[in-house]
Amino acid sequence: MAPSFYILAYLSLVPITIWALGPRVAKLGRERGYLTQGDMIADHYRSKPLGILAGVIGVLALVPYLTIQIAGAGLLFQAATDGLVPFWLGALLAFLVVAAYVFASGLSGIGWTNLMQGIMMIAIAWFLGLTIPERLYGGVGEMFAQLQQAAPEYLTMPGATDMSWGYFSTAVLVSAFGGAMWPHLFMKFYSADSGESLRKVSVFYPLYPLYAYLLVPLLFIGFAGILVFADEPLARADTVLLRMVMDVANFSPWVIGLMLSGALAAAMSTGANLAHTAAVVLVRDVFGPTVMKGASEKASVSATRWSVLGLSLIAYLFALINPASLVMLLLGAYGLLVQLFPMVIGALFFPRLRRASVMFGALIGSLAYLLMEFIWSSPLGWHAGVWAILLNLLVVAVSQHFSQPASRDPSAARQPS
Repeated sequence: MAPSFYILAYLSLVPITIWALGPRVAKLGRERGYLTQGDMIADHYRSKPLGILAGVIGVLALVPYLTIQIAGAGLLFQAATDGLVPFWLGALLAFLVVAAYVFASGLSGIGWTNLMQGIMMIAIAWFLGLTIPERLYGGVGEMFAQLQQAAPEYLTMPGATDMSWGYFSTAVLVSAFGGAMWPHLFMKFYSADSGESLRKVSVFYPLYPLYAYLLVPLLFIGFAGILVFADEPLARADTVLLRMVMDVANFSPWVIGLMLSGALAAAMSTGANLAHTAAVVLVRDVFGPTVMKGASEKASVSATRWSVLGLSLIAYLFALINPASLVMLLLGAYGLLVQLFPMVIGALFFPRLRRASVMFGALIGSLAYLLMEFIWSSPLGWHAGVWAILLNLLVVAVSQHFSQPASRDPSAARQPS
């Protein structure tokens, strides 16, 4: 469980990037009418191919994120029915609900839905997080005292897993910088009323209810399960919470029903948001400048709706692969997403960076990441994303050094205001 603390670490660092980038992104978005991350990149560098590349990377990163929501919902359906609804069918139901919801109504109503779900989930999580240790150990403090005696390796970082210190530390860095690159965050930046509002948000971001407030009690439940399942290794750690609530702690059906319904609703609404964002990015940034050049607004809306179905189906098929850890799946998405960082920083603060430099950097960094993630082993056991972003930055620096002066590059003419 100790490796999970990387989440708390990177969530404390992401606000720094939001503080620095958010107001600038919001200002440019208001002045130039940007809708997506690719809009800003393509406009600044005066390069549609670069906007397409940003869109492709964004969609490729959003699909694993969407997969997590669908896979999580599948596990919830399976647990709620005691296996009567198998994982594949539960995930299929989640796919159908998410796709139908966004296909029919877009994102209308999601904001208030998320607020109510967040309040309910925080209350349920803290109730379970405090009650389970109380019932099994006599309290949170006594639980950690017993863990210190029986399984102290779980109370040290990087913990009793294959995760090394190098991987733990680099996962924090990749997630911290990549966390500010999510396409749906840029859409929220553009809609902010002022840079001051975004800076206020960044101050409270580490306490954002669906993360820190919700994560701490869930960690308590995970720690409680270490000794309970010491002689019964679970096939996947993601099922610890469900097993603790459903089989171990003897909660009433009302509590179990509230927990499952709240978690399921949260997964559905988050999945709807991600599916919609991925579809908009795909149609506007990738299809718009290529196969749908000059398409009408009606055609774009129709393509976005069908893209929701297609992307949700891909995420469902990935969920059927049954990844060993949903957390590791998300970490993989961050490794690809962070490759957008140099081009975004260039668009906001370094106008002398040229489109060829950031394009080569993103392409080589993304390719290197995919090779290290799926074919080669990452050197020193570090997160592959950190080697890829270092290579990305090296390519940008070398390209800038050996190319023509910035004044001759048309992209240098666009100065961010």
